[in-house]
Amino acid sequence: MSLVGALLASALFAAETVKSGPQVNEDVPGPFHPYNVTGKAAGKKNCLYCQNGANPVAVVFAREVTPQVTKLIKKLDECTAKNAGYKMGSYVVFLCDKEGLDKELKELANKEKLEHIVLSIDNPAGPQEYKISKDAEVTVLLYTKHIVKANHAFKKGELNDQAIEAIINDVPKILPEKK
Repeated sequence: MSLVGALLASALFAAETVKSGPQVNEDVPGPFHPYNVTGKAAGKKNCLYCQNGANPVAVVFAREVTPQVTKLIKKLDECTAKNAGYKMGSYVVFLCDKEGLDKELKELANKEKLEHIVLSIDNPAGPQEYKISKDAEVTVLLYTKHIVKANHAFKKGELNDQAIEAIINDVPKILPEKK
């Protein structure tokens, strides 16, 4: 019976979380140059890490466009607009080499009226120094002054409304304290 219990416990633990990207209180690894589909540098490779500097930033690494990823992007776009006074930046890096993805992302930005979050594309492995897990369907980093303040990683199908709410609730961790 104890072997069954141990196997069940290890299976539950293994199913719990996926570790992806730099963890809380670690430095964000630095520059990389995804292809920007929207934003100031639309149509070319641009360093969004560099563009945002030491400002508060929400970055999403996603493997595909799903309804839940779209919902997360919309909420982060709203947060970015709401926190413009703090110079908050946000961007999504789709880790995918799907044909026509740039067109799909342009359509998404127009349809959802995304004005403050940049949509970009990088190779499926992502920037090497960021150590994005191949098991992570979505990795979200919230950072300021290049230090990660929150990390949320999800396997395929795990990003749900509750998880999106938890991410949005962590945004204040990257904003300066109100005086």
